[in-house]
Amino acid sequence: SKRAHTGKVAVGESNQRWCSDGFGFSCDNGEKLRVTFALDCCDREALYWAASNGGYDSETVQDVMLGAVERRFGNSLPTSPVEWLTDNGSAYRSYQTRQFARMVGLEPKHTAVRSPESNG
Repeated sequence: SKRAHTGKVAVGESNQRWCSDGFGFSCDNGEKLRVTFALDCCDREALYWAASNGGYDSETVQDVMLGAVERRFGNSLPTSPVEWLTDNGSAYRSYQTRQFARMVGLEPKHTAVRSPESNG
């Protein structure tokens, strides 16, 4: 039985909720590329992204978090926490990632397990 997707990711104003995920693909020369990104759930703007030919880890996610905050807020932090919606990947759920998120003004939230459609 498939569970109905009843959640709403979109929000009415920018900087209320951002989502982050990643995707990978193979290049013509056989190399693989992995892109990790952050989007604003209101206007769907790509705030920041990082690409590598390896996997992604907590450090990559933290780089994307910081890049997104700097893009939207410059050298300041958000005046109220921005919800950071992600899947349940280990790079997003790690203690270090969650602590870093709070340090830069983000509030980590995770989608339900096995519901990738819930993440933006």
